[in-house]
Amino acid sequence: MLIEIGVHSTNRTQFIDITAKVRDAVKKSGVKEGICYIFIPHTTAGITINENADPDVVSDILMELNKVIPFDDRYRHFEGNSAAHIKASLMGFSEEIIINNNDLLLGTWQGIYFTEFDGPRHRRVYIKIIEG
Repeated sequence: MLIEIGVHSTNRTQFIDITAKVRDAVKKSGVKEGICYIFIPHTTAGITINENADPDVVSDILMELNKVIPFDDRYRHFEGNSAAHIKASLMGFSEEIIINNNDLLLGTWQGIYFTEFDGPRHRRVYIKIIEG
C-alpha cells in the first residue's frame, strides 16, 4: 500500500511534525505487523525522528544546523540553495518504523518530522506500508 500526503511549509527552515498523519495511514491500512517506510522525494527537504514533547529541541536543532551550514557561504550552485541541499542530505530522505499492533512502534518522546530547508513550499511525502 502506497500513500501520498501533502506537507506545506511556511518558513525557510522548519520541522513539521507528521507523526499523526503517518500513524493515521498505518491505522487505515489495517496492517497489524510490518514496516512503515517513509520517503521524501525532494533534494532540499528530508525526514528525521526526534523528540516531539519539547519544541525547544526542534528549535535547537535548526539553530545549530543554520550555524554549521549557513545560508550564504560562497556556494557555487547557481540556484542559491546549496545550504538546503547539504542540510537535507544530513537529515536523510527516508525512515523505516516498525508497525506493531496496527500502530507505529515509536519511543515515548519520539515524533516523525518532515524537515524543510528551502521553504516555504508545498511538498509530498510517500508512505509505503508493508505487511509482514
